[in-house]
Amino acid sequence: MSFKRTAFDWIEHHRATLSEWHRTIWEYAEPAWREYRSAEWFVERLREAGFEVEAGSGGMPTAFAARWSNGPGATVAGYAEYDAVPGNCQAAATERAPRAGLSSHAPGHTDPHSALGIGALAGILAAQAAMRAHGIGGTLRFFGEPAEKVQGSKLVHGLRGYYDGIDAIVSYHPFYMLPLCNTTRWDTHCGAYASRVYSFVCDAPETWAQAAGDSPIPAAHSAARAPGANVALFTMFSLGKATLESMLAHTGGWSLNEAILSAGQATADNLPAQLAQIVYAWRTPDLGMANAILEVLDRNADHAAATAHCRVVKRWVSRTRPGVANHVLADLAYRNLAEVGPPRYDEEARRLAREIQRKLSIEPMDSPFLPACERLIDPREAERELRTQMPAWQTNWTSDDYVEMTWYAPTVRLYVARPMLKTPPGHPGYPPWVANALGGLAPCIDPTVQVAGKTIAATLLDVLTDAAVREAARREFAERTGGERRIDPLLPPDFAPPIDYRWPEYVETPRGRGWWIPAAADLDG
Repeated sequence: MSFKRTAFDWIEHHRATLSEWHRTIWEYAEPAWREYRSAEWFVERLREAGFEVEAGSGGMPTAFAARWSNGPGATVAGYAEYDAVPGNCQAAATERAPRAGLSSHAPGHTDPHSALGIGALAGILAAQAAMRAHGIGGTLRFFGEPAEKVQGSKLVHGLRGYYDGIDAIVSYHPFYMLPLCNTTRWDTHCGAYASRVYSFVCDAPETWAQAAGDSPIPAAHSAARAPGANVALFTMFSLGKATLESMLAHTGGWSLNEAILSAGQATADNLPAQLAQIVYAWRTPDLGMANAILEVLDRNADHAAATAHCRVVKRWVSRTRPGVANHVLADLAYRNLAEVGPPRYDEEARRLAREIQRKLSIEPMDSPFLPACERLIDPREAERELRTQMPAWQTNWTSDDYVEMTWYAPTVRLYVARPMLKTPPGHPGYPPWVANALGGLAPCIDPTVQVAGKTIAATLLDVLTDAAVREAARREFAERTGGERRIDPLLPPDFAPPIDYRWPEYVETPRGRGWWIPAAADLDG
């Protein structure tokens, strides 16, 4: 259709600009809840394009909500993610090295969300260009969704009503987990996710035991003292490991992970530690399994606090519902992806890939990229292959917070391949830095952005111009989310995201701007 050709042409004419934009966000590489420069960049671009933008939407400083209307019509939406992962700092290079001036412990884009955000932005701006050129009425919504790595923002936007009244949402992600490569999700969407911070606080160390002799303080160097918050934290950590096999049966692809937040005095003194924090995140196919893990963790926290003479504060980071399918939109988006075609890698991309292989002492390949990255797979076939990996009762798999969107509006989950290299027979696999580097090398990652942009634009335009598609998608949405299938939000409407906690971030110091773990030769071996 001519309006799709206009959108495709917009992306073709802006290939160099999109590449530059992507590299900007990729280099920012800011972690969850601290994506200040990235969010500001998106807000500026959208305002330049004529969008009304609410910065800091939902009470989240690094979120935004943008709107542009071309008159009466349907409302469609997309979104950007832009958070990176601490400990994955990698230069856009063919060898392992952090970005200039940074520690290797700084963040990097592992997924990469940089390509997610710019690919989605390309789709929105291309759709806008087509709407203007062809007089297509309707409204475009575009959201800035921070902290996806802790699944933090979409549930907040949903609770605050930002997704209400939307006719269709395109949820896009660069992907490589086979068979979900260059396709859309069909039935088996992402499952439940929960994350909770346990803060141990030693308020009254003086009540632990009687002061020694004539000491006026309860923590003389030679006196018994309250165990304190550090002991509570590590008791909790140990209990988590000891009870892991008692939480759930070994089936269904669930996982539990923990991280210790930096808090407290950070000084080896004789005073009991006043504050220590540990965050747990767990992924399960359904809510029953998620609640079983929660019950054990909460009980462990209570016991750990009592043992160490502390109180425990429990605060949610995220708690999401399993995702809801929409076959109407999944089929529509896949047809557009098939029209656009999968990413294609030119000789420059293959040369860079071979250089990586050579430096890893792998024989360079004529075709170094994973074949699936340049192939389409029908969502029904992808579903069939995916189901062979899980028990029949399991209805959801892995996790991502787009699932919250699926409860507010018809949503399609689109996957476009990110560049991944073929593994030689008998080889253990590539180190993590390789995938991160490929996400920053323009000849390798730009095809992902371009394919995503075109597919998203075409899908949004189809929804805007086809009332029958909208009605069918809305009808399916109502059937899948109503009646006995309905799951209400798991957190209250006034839930406050934990933006005030000590999440890792870049900092300004007398030494300049740097990662909160400074570059050090003995740490960056």
